[in-house]
Amino acid sequence: MKISPSVQDVLNKQINAEFWSAYMYLAMANWCEEQGLRGFANWLRVQYHEENSHALKFVNYIHERQGEVKLQPIEAVPLTWKSVLEVMEKTYEHECKVTEMIYNCVNVAEAEKDRATVNLLQWYVDEQVEEEANADEIVTNLRFIGESKGALMQYDHVLKGRSFKDETK
Repeated sequence: MKISPSVQDVLNKQINAEFWSAYMYLAMANWCEEQGLRGFANWLRVQYHEENSHALKFVNYIHERQGEVKLQPIEAVPLTWKSVLEVMEKTYEHECKVTEMIYNCVNVAEAEKDRATVNLLQWYVDEQVEEEANADEIVTNLRFIGESKGALMQYDHVLKGRSFKDETK
């Protein structure tokens, strides 16, 4: 069954949001790298790759449903932050916003009785639970660390171990 125009529209908007997210995470990774926080930079680069894969999953799905992918310009992202804590607080806030956007996609798909899209979106709903929890854990740890540069560097080292695994397939 061909995808409905309203579902196609909301998914195209989500594609743009996912690519914007990727761009934001790449900017954050660059900022962290410039601050000497290579572990945080690595963690954020993994986020960048994940967001790109999330967007591509939507692209592929729209094509599978005989729809049209309409790529739009990506708005500029912030480039500087006051601290790594601010970076991670913004990450958490952003993931909460993305969750709301995914819920909106679900609402549109449900209104259209598009069970295939609702099924696809359940993966994203589950993914957002994980994304919010991961960002929140880092924010909590950074608040606990406070001004301790030694503890920050140890935590930064821990984050170097994260690697990208494309789980969208």
